[in-house]
Parts: sequence; structure tokens; C-alpha cells
Amino acid sequence: QVQLVESGGGLVQPGDSLRLSCAISGGPSRPFVMAWFRQALAKEREFVAAVAGGGTKTYYSDSVKGRFTISGDSAGNTATLQMNSLKPEDTAVYYCAAKPGYLAIMTGVTAYNSWGQGTQVIVSS
Repeated sequence: QVQLVESGGGLVQPGDSLRLSCAISGGPSRPFVMAWFRQALAKEREFVAAVAGGGTKTYYSDSVKGRFTISGDSAGNTATLQMNSLKPEDTAVYYCAAKPGYLAIMTGVTAYNSWGQGTQVIVSS
């Protein structure tokens, strides 16, 4: 069974940086499209960024484009989200997600069938 192991997150000030990491463990060896979503208090879970094609293809939401960078390994089993110039509105629980595949990036929550436990990011002065 596929499990997603997340690390990173924490409390930072506006303008600071954080890095989130996610790795797949278990299950058969195959490539995944991997993504990060986030859910702020009393809001729906939203797409942040995704990586596919063994790290060759990426896609970002407009709210993080230019500030966040997602990367992945060639096997399609890891996803790292480098978050720069953080803003208070980036405060949320961040979730790693994965779906089997190589190139098809999807932005909907229901497209992904494996999820991490979530890691809290708080941006506050």
C-alpha cells in the first residue's frame, strides 16, 4: 500500500522561506504525479503545485507562482516544495498527494488517491 511521508513545515515570519518534502513508501515501483495541496482554517482544500514526468513538468496555482518551486526525482517518487517570500495568507495545513501516472497533471482533489498526513505552515509576525 502506498504511503506518503511528509516533512518540513513550521512557524515563520512573513518573507521567510520553508521547504516541504514528501516521499512515497510501499506499493509497487512505478512513477507518480505528485502534488501539494493546502487547506486553511474553514476553507476548502486547494491545489498549490504539482510535478510530473520525473521532475520535468511542473504546474502552479496563480497564488504561489513565482514564489514556490516544486521539484521531484526522476523516478517520480518524491516531491519537494520550496516556499519563498511567504505571506500570512500562505498559512494552512499542507498535504502531499500522489496519483499513478507520468505526465498528466491534475489540479482537483479527487484526482489523487494517496495523501500524506498534512504538515502545518504558519506565517505570522
